[in-house]
Amino acid sequence: MFGLGKLVYVIVLTINGIAVLSEDRFLNRIGWGSSASSNAAGNNMKDQFNQFNSGIESSDSSIKTKLINLISAVRTLMRIPLIVVNIAIILYEIILG
Repeated sequence: MFGLGKLVYVIVLTINGIAVLSEDRFLNRIGWGSSASSNAAGNNMKDQFNQFNSGIESSDSSIKTKLINLISAVRTLMRIPLIVVNIAIILYEIILG
């Protein structure tokens, strides 16, 4: 049965997934890094990625920028709260199973 607890788990796991994305290993390679120095390293991958996005370039770039900013904000602002929430969930699972 799908309940409120499962929804909380899904939200926490999704935020955890976003928070642990490595900017050097993953985000810069696909052109989603926050630094501008990633252009030289990820040009080949970015060219392949941009082939599929040629249709709606103007709105896609603003959505892409918003997603990059969201990922960066989650990685910086949610670090400490995620530690606390993860500890609370682990303790809840250990105690109440």
